[in-house]
Amino acid sequence: MYWDDAVIFGLATVGMMIAFMGGWIAFIVRDHHRKGKH
Repeated sequence: MYWDDAVIFGLATVGMMIAFMGGWIAFIVRDHHRKGKH
């Protein structure tokens, strides 16, 4: 069924975007805290 493939592909894309944004935010927060300590 094509619909199932479309849903899986959509969820995978959204999951990758969320993971990328989460990693980017975590990197910024960590870098900010490191500068604050110095």
